[in-house]
Amino acid sequence: MRKILSVLFAICICGFSPKTQIPKATLAIYNVKHFGATGNGISLDTKSINKAIEDAASAGGGTVYFPAGNYLSGSIHLKSNITLYLDAGATIIAAPPEAQDEYDLPENKVNNMYEDFGHRHWHNSLIWGENLHDISIIGSGMIWGKGLVRENNGEDDKRPNKSISLYLCRNVIIRDITMLHAGWFAILATGVDNLTVDNVKMDTNRDGMDIDCCHNVRISNCSVNSPHDDGICLKSSYGLGFARSTENVTITNCEVSGFDEGSFLDGTYKRTNQNPTGRIKMGTESNGGFKNITISNCVFNYCHGIALETVDGAMLEDVTINNITMRDIVDAPIFLRLGARMRGPQGTPVGDLRRIIISNIVAYNVDSKAGAIISGIPDHDIEDVSLHDINVYFKGGGTIEQAAREVPDMEKDYPEPGSFGTMPSYGFFIRNVNGIQFHNINLHLLADDQRPSFVMDSVKNADFQFVNTPARKGIPELSLSNIENVKIFQSFNVRDTTLENVAKIKL
Repeated sequence: MRKILSVLFAICICGFSPKTQIPKATLAIYNVKHFGATGNGISLDTKSINKAIEDAASAGGGTVYFPAGNYLSGSIHLKSNITLYLDAGATIIAAPPEAQDEYDLPENKVNNMYEDFGHRHWHNSLIWGENLHDISIIGSGMIWGKGLVRENNGEDDKRPNKSISLYLCRNVIIRDITMLHAGWFAILATGVDNLTVDNVKMDTNRDGMDIDCCHNVRISNCSVNSPHDDGICLKSSYGLGFARSTENVTITNCEVSGFDEGSFLDGTYKRTNQNPTGRIKMGTESNGGFKNITISNCVFNYCHGIALETVDGAMLEDVTINNITMRDIVDAPIFLRLGARMRGPQGTPVGDLRRIIISNIVAYNVDSKAGAIISGIPDHDIEDVSLHDINVYFKGGGTIEQAAREVPDMEKDYPEPGSFGTMPSYGFFIRNVNGIQFHNINLHLLADDQRPSFVMDSVKNADFQFVNTPARKGIPELSLSNIENVKIFQSFNVRDTTLENVAKIKL
């Protein structure tokens, strides 16, 4: 029986002429070429593709099949119980923005101004779905956002800007496809629950994945190259018109990088951009919060490091990050930021950042301008952070003048490690933190540096055990201000000690 079905499937998708009737009720395979799509990369196939989807949906669902070819298209409308299957050699190409009639206009769904244009509109996309369930985009083909723009210039800008855009959907699978030059967002998922993104390759000009206000998300085995923006980014914006958390998320076995766009897929890995982003991050848009999230077994290559941020009143809590390798990191390898930008409804209190575990990190050739930054703001401490089994090789090069620099709080600024400027430490800058543990930490310098390994200000309940840093004559390893209950055990080549209440000290 299995063999017979396989033969029927092959006949259905390959052997029928465009006029042949497909046995929809039996196999539910809808070949877009049977609905008039040319796949020649010149003629617009938008209507034919959407007709195949509509027919499949009318029959209760099915697989819309793209055989090898180049399908030039505007907005493709997903439906419930539909799978888009892109076969090897099949490419869906975003039509140029001048083809206005082929794209849907950005809708006025959310009227607040708490997030940017891209997070308030979904319909101006190559592929979009709203209030759907049980949908999939799979196969070894490609989505090429050739005609999509990087960003929009306000509410009157009607141009398309996203490759895949999903709003209030559930039970979604995106698997095995490749995405190139994907616009503002390769994947924007807002309020999407039970989302799986697996074995997807992205080489794009802005964000790879933006997972916003979503529950139960699995991202695995993905490679995301995004030199000009974030690779995998969790957000919790006001894009639904209310605050909703992003929670129960796993990100595993993924690679993020910042090579020149296109050079990841063609294997040349060019590096003309000297400040690539390409990282894994949660935050920036942080109204609803983040909780119960784990990131494991991931590779960072020529990009920024890991970033955890909450600046709009959300709680960011219960996060583990484990088994990460980094190489050629151009900014902070670790960035934890609790701020008070407060882009949200008036009266929202400052959020919390707490219960974070970061372990088993190896990072080589890390830029030392920022070092690692863990920073709350006055009267709002980051709490309960544990870092252990971390091995970082910093480039070095810092000066005595930089070691004396006072770092402003910038509590209302956009949260970005580079905005802090060159830090007074090459290793860790820690401020407004209550409860932090450093166990088995090894810091190295690839060139001389005149700054301390650690600078700590307004920190309570810090514990150092087996922390090793390069000994440098006349340069303190720790510069401490306004600290309470700091314990040091077999670390820094200094004697074991407990500092109860100290206004200022260097060790």
